[in-house]
Amino acid sequence: MIRFIDLFAGIGGMRLGFQQACDALGIEYQCVISSEIDKKAIETYRLNFDEQPIGDIREIDLISKFDFMLAGFPCQPFSYAGKQQGFGETRGTLFFEIERLLKKYQPQGFLLENVRGLTTHDQGRTFKTIINSLEQIGYGVNYILLNSSNFGVPQNRVRIYILGILGKKPIVTIHSDKGATDSHTFKEQLDQLNLFADNYSVVKVKDILEENVSMNYFLSELFEKQLFDAVDGQFEKLHGVRLIDFRGGNSLHSWNLGIKGKCTKDECSFMNALIAHRRHHKFGNHQDGKSLTLEQIKTFFNHENIDGIINSLIAKKYLKKINEKYNPVSGNMSFEVFKFLDLESISITLTSSDSSKLGVIQNGRPRRITPRECARLQGFPESYIIHPQDNAAYKQFGNAVSVPVIRAILLDFLKHNKFDF
Repeated sequence: MIRFIDLFAGIGGMRLGFQQACDALGIEYQCVISSEIDKKAIETYRLNFDEQPIGDIREIDLISKFDFMLAGFPCQPFSYAGKQQGFGETRGTLFFEIERLLKKYQPQGFLLENVRGLTTHDQGRTFKTIINSLEQIGYGVNYILLNSSNFGVPQNRVRIYILGILGKKPIVTIHSDKGATDSHTFKEQLDQLNLFADNYSVVKVKDILEENVSMNYFLSELFEKQLFDAVDGQFEKLHGVRLIDFRGGNSLHSWNLGIKGKCTKDECSFMNALIAHRRHHKFGNHQDGKSLTLEQIKTFFNHENIDGIINSLIAKKYLKKINEKYNPVSGNMSFEVFKFLDLESISITLTSSDSSKLGVIQNGRPRRITPRECARLQGFPESYIIHPQDNAAYKQFGNAVSVPVIRAILLDFLKHNKFDF
């Protein structure tokens, strides 16, 4: 019997992966305590585990004996860590609470999860502080960087997983693999794999879509019409397209959609050229997309009616002129969808703020992805109960872990290391 605690529990993704691994190995388990402060996440956790997580971890003191700790802790700045305290001071951070409980209760092992940036935060000092702190209280530590897209989850999500065992170095046979950098690279790698493996299969975005979707997830008539006009009625052109005003590449912009007023082809060409060239070093290394003079603009867009084009764009408020220099109007437009996923590839990383604005083209129409599809992108089972409020659900799945990754890590960990459970 493994007695475990679930800290910074969210909606229980780490717990699900842990329980699935134990089930696969025939190990019984019991959750001694769970902790979460977000009220909506607590509601979802209770719906699925029939348990009420306690609140702030800083108020946890007395816990029954436990063997294993799960914690997807937030990465807070480690003020002065590694500068004045020799990588030893973690007070004032939530990691200190993990350290405090490990030191007090000495469980046999733990799994911690965090964003990949933890390894590079403050030039690596934060991560060194964490590892040093864990080792000082008697734990051998190992860590791996993994991409969810390598574990049957169609999402580009790289996270760090820190594993520890009391008194000895953990054996981990899963090696770090950050996977494909984006959906385009993923498809290229998939093509290469297909050359050598006839039966190679992988989960793609198209595999997690719901068939019957409520009209609540379809776009407004106006926005759908604007998209329709921008792609000449061929919505399939939107696969993998990002809607953003300050980057080029595979993108659509407010001027392409006519958000502030229809633009001519020449006006769209001008704006596209401006955002593509204004970051070039030849306009100054100090300039990262800053304003350009007319003379500078003419080096990459020299149209006979350039003055008329510029004046029209200024009148429509796509362009502004300050001190004889030109720049797109600051502030991105708030599009109903900011990224259309490529059905034949993987999704971008789900986040708590943007999950509700990811889109797909299905059956010839654009729409937003649903909370259930977000759950599938994170590898949650179909039996998992989603919060009834969409806003809460999108946030929760954006903050969650990918369940199959946790399951795979813990299967490997429990198989290859000796514990006294």
